Amino acid sequence: MKNFFQSLRFIRPAPRAPRRRLSIDISRVATYIVGDVHGCYDQLMVLERIITEDARRLPGPKLIVMLGDYVDRGPASAQVVEHLLAPPPESFHRICLTGNHEMAMLDYLDGHLSLERWLQMGAAHTLLSYGMDLEYMQQVYRSPQDRDSKIRAAIPEPHKDFLRSLPILIDAGPFLFVHAGIRPGIPLDEQKDEDLVFIRSEFFDSAHQLERWVIHGHTPVEKARPEGRRINVDTGAFYSGRLSALRLWNRKGRIFST
Repeated sequence: MKNFFQSLRFIRPAPRAPRRRLSIDISRVATYIVGDVHGCYDQLMVLERIITEDARRLPGPKLIVMLGDYVDRGPASAQVVEHLLAPPPESFHRICLTGNHEMAMLDYLDGHLSLERWLQMGAAHTLLSYGMDLEYMQQVYRSPQDRDSKIRAAIPEPHKDFLRSLPILIDAGPFLFVHAGIRPGIPLDEQKDEDLVFIRSEFFDSAHQLERWVIHGHTPVEKARPEGRRINVDTGAFYSGRLSALRLWNRKGRIFST
């Protein structure tokens, strides 16, 4: 029996299904790439107004690309997801990519990640946005299994479907849109999902050797700007109040922030 319980330590969660990778042509499309929202619904609404006002002066179709991390840390994750499920602003299309926080939330909902591990990523704010006070739940539901069941049942099915549906990368010709970055020296079709949402230093260290521009988030910076051939548009909205977007139009870029 002892050997049986010891063997349980080696059981790993079920592997995630590979995420979709998209290829689009934005050569004639004004494209706005938005950094990590992290539950900052108010900032997202302000930034969308800035984007739509700017887009009025530009001809042709418009596209908003969201780079992931819509949940955790900030106060209104549920409202952000609900907004992203709704139609985009008039005359716009919208594509939402996954970030590591969406993958973690889904891992918890599917039973592959503990609540404690998700809480370390800022999930308490996410739970509150869905109407769940964890301290109160711990008093009412003594069993961790009961708490997990209540939490998982409280997340609306359309929100769970949203988390499952998110692609992980967009190949847009001279540009790549991805949450965290890419692993240097690896062909695009061989990039691992884990790297695309988690990578940091290996990607940063090779920024000047990239063959294409990579637009990403994941690692908060004070100001969005080019570094080699990458542009990080995560300006830490949940603590700075600044949510940023990069506009690409006629192969030129412009940064907008709240």
